[in-house]
Amino acid sequence: MSDPCFPPLVGITCCLRPADHAFVHQVGDKYVDAVVDGAEAVPVLIPALGARLDVDALLGRLDGLLVTGSPSNVDPALYGGPPPRPGNLADPARDATTLPLIRRALALGVPLFAICRGLQELNVALGGTLHQHLHELPGRRDHRSNKDLTPAERYGPAHPVRLARGGFLQRLLGGAESIVVNSLHAQGIDRLAPGLVVEAVAEDGTVEAVTVAGASSFALAVQWHPEWRVRDNPDSLRLFRAFGAAARERAAHRMDHVTERDLSRVAQRA
Repeated sequence: MSDPCFPPLVGITCCLRPADHAFVHQVGDKYVDAVVDGAEAVPVLIPALGARLDVDALLGRLDGLLVTGSPSNVDPALYGGPPPRPGNLADPARDATTLPLIRRALALGVPLFAICRGLQELNVALGGTLHQHLHELPGRRDHRSNKDLTPAERYGPAHPVRLARGGFLQRLLGGAESIVVNSLHAQGIDRLAPGLVVEAVAEDGTVEAVTVAGASSFALAVQWHPEWRVRDNPDSLRLFRAFGAAARERAAHRMDHVTERDLSRVAQRA
């Protein structure tokens, strides 16, 4: 376990949104709360800087990466999809930030937890495609949130998902065959990216959770929102606790590496 004086640092991806006469880098406080209360880590907000962000330098200082949900959608040009319809909310700065972050986090063994848009970004980053309008597909339910409801109602239980037998997620959740999740998304996985393993599926066939095959650390993505009031949901808390444990393990190795490097420098000066 890492030194309690140096808790793990978890990066949280931000969106770039227009505000009064300016743009703001922003993320919902529910993600910050989930990192603090669920993963028991220190949150570090990552601005949507695109190519201006030194990804390797950042990830070298982080112990985990949380890729958040968002009202915006991944640019379909990034996965060869048809042009978006009028009214689609895009965030090219976020796309240019999160996709390289995801790829390098996996390459460097940084624990990765991706939520909603984050799952979609993971799939696109590794070569998969998305459905832009799930509710229009035959046999699919409408997974979108009802904006007429209060936030608490919108984030309430919506439908069950079946967990893959013997999968990482099922083991993490104590062997459960299914759990009930919330549902606030319009898009979802179409063609699964190479290297991703399906961990949960909704009754209508929508992929609800994936892991990365062969990942050297925690690498989980879910289509629902476990960050919402994470302390109130035992399943959500288990996910964030496991993510936090992986971040603490990386923090311990990172601090050991720093200590060894410092000792080596002292020896060289002696």
